[in-house]
Amino acid sequence: MADFFKGLRANYTVSAVLCVLLGLVLLIWPGATARILCTLLGGVLLAYGVIQILLYLANRDRTVLSQGMLVFGIVLAVIGLWIMMSPGMIIMAVPTIVGILIVIHGVHNVVQALTLQKEGYERWWLALLFAVLTIGFGGFLIWNSFEVVETIVRLIGIFLIYDGASDIWILSRLFTVKKKKETIIDGDYVDVE
Repeated sequence: MADFFKGLRANYTVSAVLCVLLGLVLLIWPGATARILCTLLGGVLLAYGVIQILLYLANRDRTVLSQGMLVFGIVLAVIGLWIMMSPGMIIMAVPTIVGILIVIHGVHNVVQALTLQKEGYERWWLALLFAVLTIGFGGFLIWNSFEVVETIVRLIGIFLIYDGASDIWILSRLFTVKKKKETIIDGDYVDVE
């Protein structure tokens, strides 16, 4: 069981550190990062769509499934090409998508804060406060659009840095409480008569 929690802690910690690093990149190079990411996304979709089209053309069997994959490939190729040609429109959708992801992550942090409360951690309310702020930042991204994309990307970077840093703190408290509880349970048993 201890190995499971160590693996879980490592996975969550790596995720939180990557969140902070991505936030720093977005904060320092907002415009270039957004354009590069959109162009890469468009390129991947275009390539996948072209592969589906080529697989259909190479296949001698013309089944309903293969025809459906052809249509799917054409749609993906067109979307990929559109994204590559006009990344600005996609960039405007990024704050909403990231906001939704941050809200979902904040809700997950609420569950972790409630776990801290059940485990008897005295400052569980700090984890809950961090979780509520995370949800608030996500909501801010969803419901407020800005005219300057670089400002949005910088804000996303700040929110991601905050989200990753607060997640690291919450995880450290959660695993500290679990470790203390395991130490108490694994302690020596002495029968007192």
